[in-house]
Parts: sequence; C-alpha cells; structure tokens
Amino acid sequence: MLEEKTKKLFQKKNIVFIATIMKDGSPQLSPVWANYDSGYILVNTAEGRIKHKNILRDPRVAVSVVSNDNPLDMTTIQGTVIQIIPDYDYTHADKLTQQYMGKNHYPFKRDGEKRIILKITPKRVFVMPELKISDE
Repeated sequence: MLEEKTKKLFQKKNIVFIATIMKDGSPQLSPVWANYDSGYILVNTAEGRIKHKNILRDPRVAVSVVSNDNPLDMTTIQGTVIQIIPDYDYTHADKLTQQYMGKNHYPFKRDGEKRIILKITPKRVFVMPELKISDE
C-alpha cells in the first residue's frame, strides 16, 4: 500500500511521530522508533505508556515520518493498531537500535520494562510531492 518513497523513509534514521487519542478525545503525540514490514508500520514502545493505554481504548492512530535530510520529504498516515505484539526479548527493539544508532543492542533497558510492538495497518496515506529545499 505504501509507495517506495515512504517505505524508504521508514528504513532510515528518521524519527516517527505517533498520535493517539486520549480518554477526553484530545490528541497525544509521541516521537518513536518505527519501521515498515510486509504492509504494516511497526512501532516499538513499552507496556503501560500513555500511547499504549490510549490504543487499548481506541486503536486509531496517525503516524508521520519526515526525512532528516529534507524536511519536505514526508508522509502522514492514518491507521489502526490491529495487534500488540510482545517484544520481551528485545528482538525488534534491537533491530531498531541498529537502524537508528548503529548499535547491536537496545541501550535504554529499564528493570521490569516490557517492550511491545504496535502493528499498524495504514488506512489513509498522504505523501508530500517531490520537493527540494532551495539554497537561494
């Protein structure tokens, strides 16, 4: 469903922002590490965080990824979290650590923290047309 341009944004060190819906209906926004695999956006977080609690109540999300190299190269996606997958062994967290930091193991482990993956199905996708920043 996603264009190659968008898939490439998810393969680099680009920070992804995920918006969830608070109990009172207001938006909540978090910067996260994420990747794209087999038609799904995969966001790694920890159990009990506010975005996790919000998704348990309402699985609708919006995700935005912007290129670090060109802020005009961006994609915004509305979707639904269809599954919450345990990442207790940090396999996905380690994969994202390699992508974002060039290190083999997730360095921010906390005692008792349980990592999870939010599996998101994209529903609506907006891709910014090809634009370049001018030096003029």
